Amino acid sequence: MNNFKFFTFLLLLILSIPAFAYIGPGMTGGLITAILGVIGSIFLALFGIVYYPIKRAIKTRKSKKKDKDEKKDLDEELDFD
Repeated sequence: MNNFKFFTFLLLLILSIPAFAYIGPGMTGGLITAILGVIGSIFLALFGIVYYPIKRAIKTRKSKKKDKDEKKDLDEELDFD
C-alpha cells in the first residue's frame, strides 16, 4: 500500500501540466510577509520558552546572593569583638 502511494505521487509529479498562472507583486509581497510572520512567531515562542526560566533562575541566584550578603553585613554589625 505504501509503494502504491509513492508511485501514484511520482506519476502525478511526472505527468503534471503547468498552470501558466501569474502571481503579481502584491500577492508575492503578502505571501512573503505571511511566511516571515509565521517564522517570527515561532522564533519568539521558542525564545520565550527558553528565556523566562533562565531569567527566573538568574533572579533567584541574585536574590540568594543579596540575602547572604545582607546576613553577612548584619553579623558583622552585631559582632562586638
